[in-house]
Amino acid sequence: MFPTRIEIIPSAGIVEKVQAAVPLSTTLTITCLPHHGIERTMEASVKLSLLGYTVIPHLSARGLEHRAQLSGILRGCEAAGIREVFAIGGDGPQGSGPYRSSLPLLADIAEYSGGSITAGIAGYPEGHPSMSGLDLLDALLAKQHLATHVVTQMCFSAPTILDYAALLRREGVELPVWAGVAGAVPRTKLLALAAQIGVRTSLKFLSNKGTLARKLLGGDKYSPEGLVSEIMAHPDSISGIHLYSFNRLDMPIWERSDLPDPEASEAASA
Repeated sequence: MFPTRIEIIPSAGIVEKVQAAVPLSTTLTITCLPHHGIERTMEASVKLSLLGYTVIPHLSARGLEHRAQLSGILRGCEAAGIREVFAIGGDGPQGSGPYRSSLPLLADIAEYSGGSITAGIAGYPEGHPSMSGLDLLDALLAKQHLATHVVTQMCFSAPTILDYAALLRREGVELPVWAGVAGAVPRTKLLALAAQIGVRTSLKFLSNKGTLARKLLGGDKYSPEGLVSEIMAHPDSISGIHLYSFNRLDMPIWERSDLPDPEASEAASA
């Protein structure tokens, strides 16, 4: 088994759906979407933590209205046994709150919690629409002393993810890297999402891979098993899988049993 965290969206009824389908041993991360707000994220996070799950709520810097709100959220986390959060800038427009990016948010999380609550941060192997590659790297270097790990944007190319992890190491970012991988979702939904979040490059990589592309993108549903198998072959580079589930809660195959060794499979078919 390879360390895997499952990201869920705090939609209506999600707590009951998770409880029915996901083992308590599974770590859950809870998104914070602009149209949902942090309140819904925290409500689902607290409920799931009290049920016995290890839960990591996402905190959006631009979604926070004032520092007292953050202080209250962190107190709620501690009371519910939540010891880790995921700090992001957020997709919404800059509001009137105190945080324009995740860096000052990370600093306040460390200060207000006295270090009892840790935080992960986002990484962008294929870039970000509003920041240059150099600015993204500088931001990671500035934040790494306040963070425990990096989670990549959703990506579909193992070489892209592995090259990104190697780049971070060369440039002095020592945080563990978790690979952001899409779960099994309808292919049309996946392609639409890829266009929205800026990961066309890795989808183009797949389109040039012939048999691999047909295996991963053919039919009605995308399947991540081949990609994860490639990533699992490099445990020194990647610490685990962050699975974007889109609330499809079937446990991934690598969490149920070990994937076949790709080299062994190739040798058998030769």
